[in-house]
Amino acid sequence: MTPALSFIIPVRNDAVRLRRCLDTIRSTTGAIPAEIVVVDNGSVDDSAAVARTAGARVIVMPDVRVSVLRNAGARAAAADLLAFVDADHELAPGWTQAAGVIFADHTVGAAGAQYHAPADGTWVQRMYDGFRRRPSGHQPVNWLPSGNLVLRRVAFQSIEGFDESLVTCEDVDLCQRLQAKGWQLLEADELRSVHHGDPATLGALFRGELWRGQDNLRVSVRAFGGLRDLPSIAFPIATLCGLLAVAGGLVAWPFVGPLPMVAGLLLLVWLLAVRTAVLFRRTSTTPALLRLFQAMLVAGTYDLARGCALVVHAPHELRGSSPFASRSTLLESSAAPTNGTREQG
Repeated sequence: MTPALSFIIPVRNDAVRLRRCLDTIRSTTGAIPAEIVVVDNGSVDDSAAVARTAGARVIVMPDVRVSVLRNAGARAAAADLLAFVDADHELAPGWTQAAGVIFADHTVGAAGAQYHAPADGTWVQRMYDGFRRRPSGHQPVNWLPSGNLVLRRVAFQSIEGFDESLVTCEDVDLCQRLQAKGWQLLEADELRSVHHGDPATLGALFRGELWRGQDNLRVSVRAFGGLRDLPSIAFPIATLCGLLAVAGGLVAWPFVGPLPMVAGLLLLVWLLAVRTAVLFRRTSTTPALLRLFQAMLVAGTYDLARGCALVVHAPHELRGSSPFASRSTLLESSAAPTNGTREQG
């Protein structure tokens, strides 16, 4: 029997979270015919064995980009609907049934939803979740994250899949090309997922965004989508300019005075205030004063990393390289690369 839905899961050294992901997939599919294709990026733990035990087909492709893993999984899949789910995700009940209803509309090329932070996550994860906007019901959007994404096979094939030249932001690029072909992208709140790979510490946040932001500008300017895309371009550039003005101003102080450094500091303070206000407004889990302080720390770390990413090309392994990284940070760094957030104002 041809499956109605093919789940494609990239993984690397993430057996524990992969098992939970596969359990939730089995729970949500029920009697709906579905297949699972796990593409293993050269794991040295039990990831492949966990996948096979759960009845998944396993493809082993060590040391390649996540876009290559996803494309390989799509080629091996048999269904007309391709569900790209990352190994560190947990799907909500009713997810598969909701996908079937959404794709009854043949103008829909892709559907998905922004991730949710884990309920028992750290304060950094809860505040980081404030970067995500979640419209209610079904809403047309211009971007969907690749860790919780369903595509119609014909739409995926019409754009030849993910761009394998990209290190990061391959989901943003994919969505841009789908829209250019006339396909509709829908965000649907029934396609809820919990992302256990959100950064648990400020250090993990900085390393993750330093890696994740390196293709952000390249992809964003390929097909500029208007004011909604402007923060993704402007904030990292402005942050880098502020940092350079401060550093250059310190060096040039004896010759030109403090003005360049002060201008750079004012720019950085303004950017921090804008981002902090956004995160503060979108979160409500702690008292106001503490929430303001937490929002400032997360906003500053995020923008600093995204600005530095324009000139520093960090390897994915850097995300867990700190000798002081917590266990949760090291687990987060071992998952297959994913893009959990995009600049959203």
